[in-house]
Amino acid sequence: MSAQLRVLPADPLSNYLAHKEEIDAAIHSVLEGGRYIHGPQVRAFEEEFAKYLGVKEVAGVGNGTDALTVALRALGVKPGDSVISVSHTAVATIAAIEISGAEPILVDIDADNFVMSLASLDRTLHAYREQPLKVILPVHLYGRMVDMKAILSFAQQYGLQVIEDCAQAHGASIGGKKAGTWGVAAAFSFYPTKNLGAIGDGGAVSSNDLELIGRARLLSEYGWRERYNSELAGANTRLDELQAAILRVKLHWLEIENQRRQEIAQMYQNGLCDIEDVRLPEANLTGHVYHQYVIRCIQRDALRMRLQEEGIGTLIHYPCPVHLQPAYKDRLLCDPEGLKVTEKICSQIVSLPMYPQLSNNQIEQVILAIRRFFRKTI
Repeated sequence: MSAQLRVLPADPLSNYLAHKEEIDAAIHSVLEGGRYIHGPQVRAFEEEFAKYLGVKEVAGVGNGTDALTVALRALGVKPGDSVISVSHTAVATIAAIEISGAEPILVDIDADNFVMSLASLDRTLHAYREQPLKVILPVHLYGRMVDMKAILSFAQQYGLQVIEDCAQAHGASIGGKKAGTWGVAAAFSFYPTKNLGAIGDGGAVSSNDLELIGRARLLSEYGWRERYNSELAGANTRLDELQAAILRVKLHWLEIENQRRQEIAQMYQNGLCDIEDVRLPEANLTGHVYHQYVIRCIQRDALRMRLQEEGIGTLIHYPCPVHLQPAYKDRLLCDPEGLKVTEKICSQIVSLPMYPQLSNNQIEQVILAIRRFFRKTI
C-alpha cells in the first residue's frame, strides 16, 4: 500500500488539522486574555456542554478518571461501600472506584454489544444483596449505550444510585436522550482520541442534581468555597482554560463528526457483512456514535498482522480484562458464575480504523484488505 493510503487506527492530529484555524484562534484568545485557570472559557464550555447534553450543570475536571472519582465522592461513596461495574473497560473505571474508597463488584458483558449484561447484573445484585451496595456504574463502551431503562429499573429495585461512565459516548443516545443524562451523575473524558477530545487531558461531571455538582466543584479544588478554607477534603483536578477553549470549538463539530462515524460504520457493515468468520457490531443503531468499530474474529492476530503489512493500523480495546491484570487479579468480587464472556472475547476483538477524517477511499482499502485475508471477492 502506498504511503498516501496508510490508515491509522486513530488520528487526533487529523482532527486538529480539520479545525486548525478555529482552534488556533481559540488558543490565541486565551493567551491574550491572560486567564489560564478558572477563566471564562471553562465556564462557557461547561454551560455549552450542559446545554448540548440536556442537563442542568456540568463541572469541568482534569481528566476522565478524576471525573469518575469526583462523581462518586460527590454522591457520598465512601470506604466500605460497593460499586457494581464491568471488567471489560478501561482500567480507569475500576481505579476510580477504588480511589473513592469503594470496593468494585464486576459483572459480565453481553456477547453481542460488549456492554453490561443485564442477566449478569441481575444475578450479581441478588448474590451480593447483603453487601453495602451503593452505585451501579454502567460503562457506555465503544460509543454504544447500555440499556439505561433496565439499569434504572434494577437500581430502583435495590435502592441504588446510577453514575454513567460516558468516556466513550459523547453524543450517544437512546430514544433521543443522551448519555450522561440518565443517572444521578455522569463522567466524561476529553482525552485526545475521544469523540469530543481536547489536545491533552480533560474531563467533566454532568448532573441535574445541583447539590451534587456543587460538591463536585468543591472536591475538584481542595474543598474550597472560599480560597484557603477547605470545607471538604478535596483534590486539585481542574479543566484547563486552554483545553476548554479547544473543546468549545470541537463541540460545535461533534454532531457532524458523529454522523461521519456512523457513515463509516455503515460502510464497514456493507463491506464485511458476508464474511462468516467476522462478527460485526449490531447494525443500524442510530444512537451509537462509534467511538470504536470493534469486530470479533477467531483469527484476530493473523488478521492484524496482515493489515499491518498493508499499512493499516488496528488496536485492541482491551486485551486483558481488569480482573485478570496483575494489580487486581484474585482480589475483586465478580459475578458468582464468573466473567466468561469478558474473558472469551479478549482474544477475538479488534478495533478497525475509526475517526471522522477517514476518507471513503481509506475505508475501502481496509475492507478490501480484510476481504483478501478471508479470500472473499467483491
